[in-house]
Amino acid sequence: MSEVHVMDHPLIQHKISYIRREDVGTKEFREVISEIASLMCYEATRDLKLQDVTIKTPICEMVGKELTGKKLAVVPILRAGLGMVDGMLSLIPAAKVGHIGLYRDESNGSTTHEYYCKLPFDIANREVIILDPMLATGGSAVKAINIVKKAGAKQIKFMCIVTCPQGLKAVQDAHPDVDIITGAIDEGLNENLYIVPGIGDCGDRLFGTK
Repeated sequence: MSEVHVMDHPLIQHKISYIRREDVGTKEFREVISEIASLMCYEATRDLKLQDVTIKTPICEMVGKELTGKKLAVVPILRAGLGMVDGMLSLIPAAKVGHIGLYRDESNGSTTHEYYCKLPFDIANREVIILDPMLATGGSAVKAINIVKKAGAKQIKFMCIVTCPQGLKAVQDAHPDVDIITGAIDEGLNENLYIVPGIGDCGDRLFGTK
């Protein structure tokens, strides 16, 4: 079974509590989502491989460390996942960025449909981090992971800011090899399939469309 990593760092918990407030405006919400993603990036990249390298400092030669192995790709699920991209790239600027567009069937909340997909051509040779602020029913996450796996990716992580037991179970049942990184595990879903207490509709709050 995949692992679920809950980021309990005080800065992350403080910022998540802040964006939960309904009176936080679009500008602040967008900025803090990006800040949270940047902080969570540390956990998502914790197991990157390092190799020894000889460097010369202004004082002397030494053996330092540098990244080795597979390079990274971040893949936001449109549209809310876009809010996390800049925060990730602030720490891993060389990562390539793919995009997956999905929408939920209003008549069947557990069914998602793909409307756009553009992935790095070499995604099979990269470690992939899929981004979506909310992991609710798990439908979009499972679909996105299916798409990335079909493109050849082998090492995949899913990163969200808030999730719930239903979403975690859906992803772990469908993809037990994909670790999940989150900032909070909330109580569950309401009748409209929103996370409770959650942060509302993240896409609307990010882009001011509500």
